[in-house]
Amino acid sequence: MLRKVVTLFTISHFLLQILKELMMASLLAEFIGTALLVLLGNGVVANVLLNKTKGQNSGLIVIAVGWAIAVFVGVFVAAAASGAHLNPAVTLALAVAGKFAWAKVPAYVLSQMLGGMTGAFLVWVMYRKHFELTADGDTKLAVFCTGPAIRNISGNLISEIIGTFVLVFAVLHMASPKFGLGALDALPVALLVLGIGVSLGGTTGYAINPARDLGPRIMHALLPIPGKRDSDWSYAFIPVAGSITGGILAALVFGLELAA
Repeated sequence: MLRKVVTLFTISHFLLQILKELMMASLLAEFIGTALLVLLGNGVVANVLLNKTKGQNSGLIVIAVGWAIAVFVGVFVAAAASGAHLNPAVTLALAVAGKFAWAKVPAYVLSQMLGGMTGAFLVWVMYRKHFELTADGDTKLAVFCTGPAIRNISGNLISEIIGTFVLVFAVLHMASPKFGLGALDALPVALLVLGIGVSLGGTTGYAINPARDLGPRIMHALLPIPGKRDSDWSYAFIPVAGSITGGILAALVFGLELAA
């Protein structure tokens, strides 16, 4: 009897260790994938907006394409290990839809936020001299986070809700029964984000991801950027609340559609 108990304990301990290693691998994948997403995404914004860059003034289309490629790379890298959520709004929506364990949500979101902050830091390192040659504080802030073309709380919030709804609702329809971005080929998700950018990005800059906006906004506040303005904290809740609301609404509508 004692031998059976010891054997059962050993097997349980072994399985627990495997689960811990898998969880750590998934969190590392979310961190790296989100860091790459922001490095390439905010990187293209820096290339277009900052002074004396090779891509200065190349416009919204270049930014939208750059962000689509950023999504492609992030999803491709993280897919196998974590499902490549790379976005707290996606993680929460999947949990609401019953396709992702609520117990894993905090760790995933934290990994995504840290990845977003790291990616933004690397953009600053890459373009540090160009930040120094750019006088306008608004331009410097725009490299890190989104801001509205016309500041209107309700309109801006609705824009982020709609954009994120489209993202999450389309992802849920594209995905296999695994129900994560990693269940997709990376290219359809990249094309989806490209479409959102060119069609819906004109109002708020289509954050559609708290880790892409809040994480870099925090880094903007922390980094020693010469001549920077404040980090526009009065607007910061819009990309977070809008994207989370849009993602949850998409999950609820998707559930109703399946139940119909």
